[in-house]
Amino acid sequence: MRTTGIVLSGGGARGAAHLGVLKAIDELGIKISAISGVSAGAVIGALYAAGVPPETILEELKEQSYFGIKELVWMKTGLFKMASLRAKLEELIGKDDFDCLKIPLFINATDILTGTLVTFSKGPLYDAILGSASVPVVFEPTPYNDYRLLDGGILNNLPVEPLIGLCDVVIGSHVNKLHDGKIPIKIDRMTLLDQCFHLVIANSVRQRSTACHIFIEPLLEGFSIFEMKNADKIFELGYAAAMEQKDKLIELKG
Repeated sequence: MRTTGIVLSGGGARGAAHLGVLKAIDELGIKISAISGVSAGAVIGALYAAGVPPETILEELKEQSYFGIKELVWMKTGLFKMASLRAKLEELIGKDDFDCLKIPLFINATDILTGTLVTFSKGPLYDAILGSASVPVVFEPTPYNDYRLLDGGILNNLPVEPLIGLCDVVIGSHVNKLHDGKIPIKIDRMTLLDQCFHLVIANSVRQRSTACHIFIEPLLEGFSIFEMKNADKIFELGYAAAMEQKDKLIELKG
C-alpha cells in the first residue's frame, strides 16, 4: 500500500479548512503516514497526529479562540504570549514529546536569530508548535534551545520538503487562496495585512505545490486569519474542496 503524507499550510483561522480536508480524508479511508505543518497547520497537524478527530479539534479551537486572540496573555513587550494554547495542547495531547504522537509529524518554524527555517520532528513538542504559530508583531518569539521561533510561514508556508522521498503520495492543503485573480477594491487594515501576507508567500507556495500529487486549495475570500466566528463555514469549504477531488484521492490510495 502506498504511504500518504499531507502538508498543512499556515493561515490562522482559515486553518479550519484543513480540518474539513482531514475529515474528507478520514471518510475516504485514506491513512496518513506523515504530516508536515506550519503555523496553524502545525497546531492542527499535531492534534490530528495525536489522534484527536477533526470535528473535535474544530470545537476546541473555537472554544479556546487562539486565532481570535481574546484569551491570550498580554506581555510588557506589547506582544501576546500563547499560554492558553499551551494549556489546550497539554490537555489534548498529554506528553510534551513528538514520540507520543500516532503519526510522524514535522513542524516548521522560522528562527528569527538566524533568519532560517528549522524543522522539528523529535524532542519537546509544545514549544515547536507555539513557535511555528507565533505570527510576527502579534506574538513574542518562542525560545526553543538556542532558537527564537516565529511563524514558519514567513519563509515557507507550504513545507512539503520533509515529505519528499518519505511518502509515495503527498497531499497539499493550502488555505490562503483569497480571490481568483482580482484584488478587492475596498481594503481595510486587516484585509491589507492578509493581502500582503498572501503576496509574500504566493510564489513560494506555487512552486512547492507542484511537488504535491493532489493540491487542495479552497477559495476563502472574505475570511480573516484572526476571526474564528466563521470557522464552521471555513470547515465546510475545506471539506467540499477535498471532496471535489474525491476520485483522485481514492485513486492515489492504491
